[in-house]
Amino acid sequence: MLTVRFWGVRGSLPTPGQDTVIYGGNTSCLEIRADDRLIIVDLGTGVRSLGDWLIKNDLPKFGKIKAEVFITHTHWDHIMGLPMFTPIYRPETELSITGPVSLENEDMRAVIENQLSHKYWPVRAGELSAKIEYNQLNEGTFDLRDGLTVTTKFLSHPIFCLGYRFNYKNKSIATVYDHEPFRNLFTDGDCAKEGETAAEEENEKIRQFIKDVDIVIHDAQYTKDEYLAHIGWGHCSYEHAIKNAAAMNVKQLVLFHHEPTRSDAKLDEIGKNFAGSIDPKIIIAREGMVINAE
Repeated sequence: MLTVRFWGVRGSLPTPGQDTVIYGGNTSCLEIRADDRLIIVDLGTGVRSLGDWLIKNDLPKFGKIKAEVFITHTHWDHIMGLPMFTPIYRPETELSITGPVSLENEDMRAVIENQLSHKYWPVRAGELSAKIEYNQLNEGTFDLRDGLTVTTKFLSHPIFCLGYRFNYKNKSIATVYDHEPFRNLFTDGDCAKEGETAAEEENEKIRQFIKDVDIVIHDAQYTKDEYLAHIGWGHCSYEHAIKNAAAMNVKQLVLFHHEPTRSDAKLDEIGKNFAGSIDPKIIIAREGMVINAE
């Protein structure tokens, strides 16, 4: 069975308080299970609660905590929970942390472990008890063994950012965040024509990336009108996500990465607009929610 549980659904920064109790205020963290195999997507603040849950459940059951962690990108809201992830302080923990390649001087390990220095945190990376290895990915399809594969796609965001499509026993879960539609950056002459063609080609690749997927977890930080005021910020509108999912036979679309100021009441209001939607089934992401790939 392929399932996903949501531990953090908020975008950009944590938003604790009375207005975010129902949907949650923690930043991005997903727990995907391929039967008993544990995959974690992103290490936002939601990973703290996941870590506590794993100590109480996986550690007694399996005698260790073994997880394959996939980082969409290294903006802080997607990695800032790692120092508070209790399993990294336990010798029974084995983690592989994988993320997109970078053109900058620092690799994935350096970016992640920089948080674990005395400038920011009392425990240094070299003092952790867990066994941690780091890897970097480009675009492609990769065999994760035992019938599990992951396909990666670069998304449209101000930093290298990967979407992941996990396939297991003919079921699939894909992440498409942080992302906005690719657009033409040129305005004059042949460059404008070529830019328009290139943007549409990339947008079609995104559509193909989610084709026939059972669960798509999609950036939906803005409404259509809000997006027009935030073009270039690397986030998407509800309307765009729904249009693409409907066109590509997505079974279940999860609207994710909620705008920090979006209250529970506002998310309820947005959800009511899609009540009863079947093709695709539309779900507003909420902490604690579990969805099966059907």
